[in-house]
Amino acid sequence: MANRVVEHDRLKKLKDTVAVVGVGESDYVGDYRSGAKGNAAEKGSGALNSYQLAAIALKRALDDAGLTKDDIDGLVVGGPMSTERTCEVLGINASWCVSGDAPRGIIAATQAINAGLCHTVALVYGNAQRSMNTQYGGPQAMGGDGILSYVYYAPWGMTSQGGLYSMMFRRHQLVYGTTEEQLGAVSVAFRKHASMNPNAIMKERFTIEDYMNSRYISEPFHLFDYCLINDGGVAFIIQRRDMANGKQIPINVSGIGWSEMDIDSTQLRPRLKDFYLPAHHAVREQVYPMSGMTPKDIDVYATYDSFSTHLLFSLEGFGFCEPGEGGAYIQDGRIEIGGEIPCNTSGGMLSESYMQSWNHQPELVRQLRRQYEGTERQVAGAEVGQYVHDVAGKCLSVVYTRGN
Repeated sequence: MANRVVEHDRLKKLKDTVAVVGVGESDYVGDYRSGAKGNAAEKGSGALNSYQLAAIALKRALDDAGLTKDDIDGLVVGGPMSTERTCEVLGINASWCVSGDAPRGIIAATQAINAGLCHTVALVYGNAQRSMNTQYGGPQAMGGDGILSYVYYAPWGMTSQGGLYSMMFRRHQLVYGTTEEQLGAVSVAFRKHASMNPNAIMKERFTIEDYMNSRYISEPFHLFDYCLINDGGVAFIIQRRDMANGKQIPINVSGIGWSEMDIDSTQLRPRLKDFYLPAHHAVREQVYPMSGMTPKDIDVYATYDSFSTHLLFSLEGFGFCEPGEGGAYIQDGRIEIGGEIPCNTSGGMLSESYMQSWNHQPELVRQLRRQYEGTERQVAGAEVGQYVHDVAGKCLSVVYTRGN
């Protein structure tokens, strides 16, 4: 216990030492149309590759921040891109460079800046997954030392995360009585948010009745419980806080946390027995004391949403409600803009764009800047935002606060 106190004290020293100063994304709707499934190799298709998509997003993030690429001395590279090729394409010789997803990148950039290895880090992601016909399940997901844990179930046809997350939700139903209709509130709310977002791919609203009448993909998951597959790019820039005096209100990184549940992951125990709640609990014991916040202080919330059930589990795990209460908690507009805890306000990966955690970060930043002021999309008076990332037992979180 003494060691944990020391760790928390060390984390607190990182609070508000860095800030997000610029964000940028590609044109998801146009990318979706030009990147029609499997047409990347077709001459004249208009599809861009992953590096081109990332470069577009970075240019927009730099313009947003009022910086140039010469100001960048650190780089985090996400998606299927290599660090070397990304630096070559972007024309950046970074003094510090790593690969990773968005929350890992934020944590790593915070550490690197505080260690003095760099001062301004660009985090860039591009993925031409739709036009390249990328398979996240089925036989094409197999192979190599980097094999994904879920393909160990290939002999039984369980090569898709959708199948495994539907099993998680089925057990939640059996243990707590949660219903499909309750879960449907997630995809309905996220689509409502996407309808307010010009850059969202899926904008047509639907009702709970539409949700219940949609076909099953992996029962009890319906079509609307699944994320999109599309091309796109995202970038954002993190800078040492005392340097963050550019065009935009700085958005502080006020809390970070990380914990994993990997033991027995290929036997499904963390999913089916624990719903990943121990990892959630470990992370909330880091991110909330560091930031000085509690769930009651969060104005806008975002979670990884490759499937709708991510929100249910993370809200329970981070203490917004008790285990087993998530289905009831997300009803009656509570998770919608204007509700108690607006969630995935861009439409998330279910309806805006599947950017594997990256597109949640610009949305939280813009909400805390109050960039949508005067529109129905703005969360009124937003000061504190939280992102929660729980994928295959790996849980990370970031708490952002509006700077002065």
